Amino acid sequence: MEVNKEIYSTVHHLIERCKDGAKGYKTASEDVKDQDLKDLFKKYAVQRDSMITELQDQLHKLGKTDSEASSLEGTLHRVWIDVKSAIMANDRKRVLEECERGEDYAVKAYKEALDKNLPSELHAVVEQQYRDVKQAHDHIRALRDIAE
Repeated sequence: MEVNKEIYSTVHHLIERCKDGAKGYKTASEDVKDQDLKDLFKKYAVQRDSMITELQDQLHKLGKTDSEASSLEGTLHRVWIDVKSAIMANDRKRVLEECERGEDYAVKAYKEALDKNLPSELHAVVEQQYRDVKQAHDHIRALRDIAE
């Protein structure tokens, strides 16, 4: 099946968002002091890596491969950059705010992808990943809301 440019571009964009999230969460898990956040961020980093593999597999099934070359969007989206400074300040609420901001961007990307005319198997994968990203977003937001 020939993948049109819009489908490829959509999936590539999701892969880039997952790479951003995986890298952001990995960085946060290595540097954050609170053990509960360290464990949670490790879990989300692994989840995003798994999502990348799943999306790349879907592209492969459609006869395409994702370019490993860095996109113009950069290797790490700017929304995750501030996580590092929040961690350095040892400010739990700010760390969670920065993670939520990164998740906002991912949720938006998935919502936009679901509006596209994706092949049914790919749509099902994107829909499940959207639910996972939304759940992570909501969990981070809930933790932020109770943080001091």
